[in-house]
Amino acid sequence: MSIFSKQQRKPFARSEYDVLKQVILCKPEYMTIRDVINETQKKFKDEGIHIELAMAQHKKFVKTLEDHGIDVVLLPALKMFPEQVFTRDIGFTFGHILFVAEMAHKIRQGEEEVLRGWIKQERMSYFNLIGDMIEGGDVIVDGESIYVGLSNRTNQNAIDHLQSILPHYEVVPVPFTEKYLHLDCVFNIVSPKEALIYPGALTAKEIDFLASRFDLIEVTEEEQFTLGTNVLSIGNKKIFSLPVNTKVNEQLRARGFEVIEVDITEIIKSGGSFRCCTLPVLREGDNH
Repeated sequence: MSIFSKQQRKPFARSEYDVLKQVILCKPEYMTIRDVINETQKKFKDEGIHIELAMAQHKKFVKTLEDHGIDVVLLPALKMFPEQVFTRDIGFTFGHILFVAEMAHKIRQGEEEVLRGWIKQERMSYFNLIGDMIEGGDVIVDGESIYVGLSNRTNQNAIDHLQSILPHYEVVPVPFTEKYLHLDCVFNIVSPKEALIYPGALTAKEIDFLASRFDLIEVTEEEQFTLGTNVLSIGNKKIFSLPVNTKVNEQLRARGFEVIEVDITEIIKSGGSFRCCTLPVLREGDNH
């Protein structure tokens, strides 16, 4: 657990659910709700974030990842970036390419530099999506298809550019209600055939389309607010999920998933949970 990975590895990922081997996180050392940018932050703006508690919860999360044999890379936390804990948004891995995103919101611009610093140190290949408004929380990969949320953080130009870079893959735009910030706050693939969804954020057309591809596990409005869709799969049907999301956890267990419950409720006050806090660099899978 350091800015240096334990061993040099090439990036690789083709899904959200293959066995996770290496992942990038960042401690919530300077986490504050400086500018309200989502519904969750709106609720907790006055209450604020208890940094010591957020740090302790994050440490427990990191340790649990490491206990499952995952190499955790911690990027340096910088005071100028209050939302740096959400490493998912600064990039995404597809195939052997680690894509570096272009952050849409001013408060987060510059976080990509910290990621690029680590990538260069590791002498890893990457693709910088400069000039495109795209964030990793809107990008969900699944084999031959990449689902990209059309949001106020990711625009159609970025989706078109991604399709031109990856002509042999299907890039699927998924529009949703913008107040939910990122696609992974309302939709998340957890196995080759199953996905979590909060139907209240999507049109009937989008829901029908996704239902034609996945067995959809519905998340209630209450558990969407506590980010029930924003789970992290580490492979072999093992999923990190919040203890408070009892209905989601019950449904997952009923389908044969092992639910690893870790409390990071202090961190989710800023609008992101397990998926938001992790940037997978390496997952085992086909063509690895």
